[in-house]
Amino acid sequence: MLHYTLSLVSAVILGFALGLERELTNKQAGLRTHIFVCLGSCVFTLLSIYGFPTFATGDNVIIDQATGVRDTARLAAQIVTGIGFIGAGTVMKNGSSVHGLTTAATLWIAAGIGMACGAGKYEIAIISTVLSVLVLICIKWIENNILSKRKIKNKRLRLSLKCEKCNVYDIQNYILKEFPNLNEIKNVDSDAEHEAKIVAVVNVKDNNPVQFLYKEIEKINGIKTISIREADE
Repeated sequence: MLHYTLSLVSAVILGFALGLERELTNKQAGLRTHIFVCLGSCVFTLLSIYGFPTFATGDNVIIDQATGVRDTARLAAQIVTGIGFIGAGTVMKNGSSVHGLTTAATLWIAAGIGMACGAGKYEIAIISTVLSVLVLICIKWIENNILSKRKIKNKRLRLSLKCEKCNVYDIQNYILKEFPNLNEIKNVDSDAEHEAKIVAVVNVKDNNPVQFLYKEIEKINGIKTISIREADE
C-alpha cells in the first residue's frame, strides 16, 4: 500500500511540475492535463506489474496463470501508443504554421515520467522532470534572446491592395520587379467604379516579414488600402 501511494503521489507532483511551465505560458494542455497524463501512466504501469493473477514457481519466477508467460511490460507499452492521441489534440495548424508540438512532446515525456513512478524508478522520474523543466525554460530563453536575432524567417504572405484603376499596371510592375519570389498576382473586380484590387502571394525572408512587406508596399503611390495576412498552404 505504501509503495502504491508513493508512486501515485510522486506522479502527481512531477506532473504538476512539468505542467506548471505550460500553464504559465498559456498553452492548451496545462496543469491538469499533465498531471492526469502522468498519474494515468503511473496507474497503468502499476496495474501492469501488480494487477494480474500470478504465481511463483519453485525457482521463484513469476508466471502468468492463464498463459504461463509473465510480461509486465505488455499493458504499460500501450501507454506509448495511447498518448499519441492526446498529443495530436494539442497540435494545431494555422496556415503554414504549426503550433503545439512542444506541448505534445511534454505530454509524451509526462507519460514516461508516470511510468517511471509506477515502476518505482523515482530517480529516473525526478531527473527527467528536472531536465524537462530546464529545457522548457532555458531553451526558450535562448530562442527568444539569441536565435531569434540570427534567424531569418521565411513567410508566405497574401497581399491585398486597393488602388485607383489608372495605377494598376504601375503597381503590378513594381511588385513583379521588387519581389522575384512572387507566387501569384492577379486583378480582382471591385464594386467601386474607379477602384481596382490587386491580390498577390509573396515569399518574404525577414525577421519581421509582415512589417517588411508593409513598408515596401507603402512606398508605392496610388494605394488606398493595404491588407497583409499569412497565406494558406
